Amino acid sequence: MNPHMVDVDGAAPYRIQIGPGLLEDGTALASMLRGRHALIVSDSHVAPLYAQRVQQALANARPDARIATHVFPAGEASKTLANFSATIDALAMHGATRDACLYALGGGVVGDLAGFAAACWMRGIDCVQLPTTLLAMVDSSVGGKTAVDIAQGKNLVGAFHPPRAVFADTTTLRSLSPRELRAGFAEVIKYGAIVDVGFLDWLEANTNRLLASDDALLAEAISRSCAHKAAIVERDPFEHGERALLNFGHTFAHAIETEQAAFFGYGGGLNHGEAVAVGMVLAAKLSSALGIADAADGERLRALLQAFGLPVELPVGLNPAPLLARMRLDKKAQGSGLRFILWDRAGAARIVAGVDEAAVLATLQA
Repeated sequence: MNPHMVDVDGAAPYRIQIGPGLLEDGTALASMLRGRHALIVSDSHVAPLYAQRVQQALANARPDARIATHVFPAGEASKTLANFSATIDALAMHGATRDACLYALGGGVVGDLAGFAAACWMRGIDCVQLPTTLLAMVDSSVGGKTAVDIAQGKNLVGAFHPPRAVFADTTTLRSLSPRELRAGFAEVIKYGAIVDVGFLDWLEANTNRLLASDDALLAEAISRSCAHKAAIVERDPFEHGERALLNFGHTFAHAIETEQAAFFGYGGGLNHGEAVAVGMVLAAKLSSALGIADAADGERLRALLQAFGLPVELPVGLNPAPLLARMRLDKKAQGSGLRFILWDRAGAARIVAGVDEAAVLATLQA
């Protein structure tokens, strides 16, 4: 199967390749290495599966290269300033120069943290994203948003740093647990919800085959998702306008994740994709409560998320008032008040500023 290609244009253009066997394509991976220093950054779950494969592929294609690997503990709880600092130390110990390349091998946590380190080392070196989860393939590896979490919220410390390239090897999805695979579909469904109702039709028609990891259909779903994100990122690389649409459901989701962290630490409770699924249902409900959308579209979205095995209700024990307080610190909030991505109908999302907090609270309570 030939890989799908999605090009992201703009000030720093790059290509996304999607297909099987890409982690073993040393020629393609090494073509991104301008200098001699390569650092593979991964986590304790992914590194044993794929790091040696990537290192060997790079070494075969570039015998002159100096290649090292840095591994940190797996999980959202590791997306910290401390692990960011450790990655910077790894670059320093490796002697990485301005033409070095960091290869981010893993899910969204690895991509975010490694990308942030690449953005900061010597004021910015190349980063190649090698996503190994569905969620990372269709979301965090594309667009150049990098960050770490702090106690006050997710992704509050970070930078925009577009990758030099993205290689999404679909064979890595076979190592995902069913829960991790389902979580990725929340972000896939999001693209249909915000810009492409026809994609929702396609997802409804192919739910069972996608959950069964049909290679061709997975590649198609990833490619269509990336194409939608690429088009939006090209027009708004720094999230001054339209790119905020990609946050549909995320204001609720990040509040859920941050509030959960107060009890469990980051990584406890719902994972990111599951929180986004709940957040999208809440965003649709809020749209209906404000009178800008038909409730039937929200029910359709809820049913599709449930068909993919995703949660659609707030976890028991999360109280509305603390969640609302978390939203006030969200990056999408502004001085004028809470800003949400809502929709007029399926496939037609928009930014709504100054949303009445009472309506948000009522939606959470419902």
